Amino acid sequence: MLNHVVVIPDGNRRWAKRKGLFPWQGHLEGAKIIGKILEKALELKTPYFTFWGGSFDNLTKRSKKEIKFLLKLYGEYLKKLLKEKRVHKYKVRINVLGRWKEIFPEGLKKIVEKSIEETKNYNQYFLTLLLAYNGTDEMIDCIKKTSAISKKQKIKIDEKLIRENLWTGFLPPVDLVIRTGCEGDPHNSTGFMMWQTAYSQFYFTKTLFPDFAPEEFEKAINNFLERERRLGK
Repeated sequence: MLNHVVVIPDGNRRWAKRKGLFPWQGHLEGAKIIGKILEKALELKTPYFTFWGGSFDNLTKRSKKEIKFLLKLYGEYLKKLLKEKRVHKYKVRINVLGRWKEIFPEGLKKIVEKSIEETKNYNQYFLTLLLAYNGTDEMIDCIKKTSAISKKQKIKIDEKLIRENLWTGFLPPVDLVIRTGCEGDPHNSTGFMMWQTAYSQFYFTKTLFPDFAPEEFEKAINNFLERERRLGK
């Protein structure tokens, strides 16, 4: 059974470069794919779907023009998502995790907060968007919080305390991580969801994200379902 799938959408910029386009045009095409993948995830009755929309480094170290475009794209996507009938029909709860409160402009923060607020009572499906997210940041924040709690309450740091203080702690363990755009370099990035992916399976594909069709998403799911999971046993 597949309960929680994550997609790391690599390759937007490379896709644009190969076509002689600007990097942000690759992001625009990638955004069009997200909706199609989410639709397929709902069709396959996948309860938890997590999408890494951008790392903190992506949104602070790239060119100002590209960052500005990405922020605008996030806002447009979230507005469209809230108008999507299937989000409300299937009771999809939207969560946004990461350091977005630190760097997003006020207008975009309000859109993010509205997306979370208007779907907070939905509990059939769960869409989590990771924006300005680095796994190392999540773990550092968790260490600070658990250390302070342990010292103040004089309690032992255990698995339960750690999980309760992770940004992603409310999510179930990740069953499958799909990373697109891997050309001989299958890899993780910035300690991505290191606690929740402890026993995850991985699916790497050379397909750049703007070309990652729902059919390949379903292929990845079926590939996972055919595997034997030992979970460290």
